[in-house]
Amino acid sequence: MTRTDDDPQTRTLYRGRWLTLRQRGRWEFVERNNPGGATIIIAVTDEDKVLFVEQYREPIQQKTIEMPAGLIGDLEEHGDEDACLAAQRELEEETGYACERVSVIHTGPSSAGMSTEMMVFVRATGLRRTGPGGGDESEQIVVHEVPRQDAGAWLLRMSREGYSIDPKLFAGLWFLEHAEAFG
Repeated sequence: MTRTDDDPQTRTLYRGRWLTLRQRGRWEFVERNNPGGATIIIAVTDEDKVLFVEQYREPIQQKTIEMPAGLIGDLEEHGDEDACLAAQRELEEETGYACERVSVIHTGPSSAGMSTEMMVFVRATGLRRTGPGGGDESEQIVVHEVPRQDAGAWLLRMSREGYSIDPKLFAGLWFLEHAEAFG
């Protein structure tokens, strides 16, 4: 992720706990205050079910369906973690599943015209249930285990029911179907 703290062409408009609003020329953009970006976890159980999470998102004031995800190094005690460690932590916290392995599939911007945040797609394998999931004390996450062959249709049905569907989910499903291209 590109940091702009030392860039004389960039002006800070506002700095909050998690985000900083910057301006460079006429362009305004958001910078994550944690330098690691975020990870999105593609996780499939031994029963070939894809794990999705449902939660209310304040910025859009709507319930969303997402893959498990989280910020990398967002808290002081996680400051030195990489995408794979963050993914393991977030997967277990949000879904109640631990995993044996995590591998990076792809890294790219979450919204290149608005934010410096980089998203790291990872694949978690060797899942085992360790708890109920649901997130930390600040979250109210509902876990959905959806058969892989039904996942696309399920997401579209949830959209028709009024849920906001993160478009990155379709990329995650594509990565699952084309796993051989990513090693």
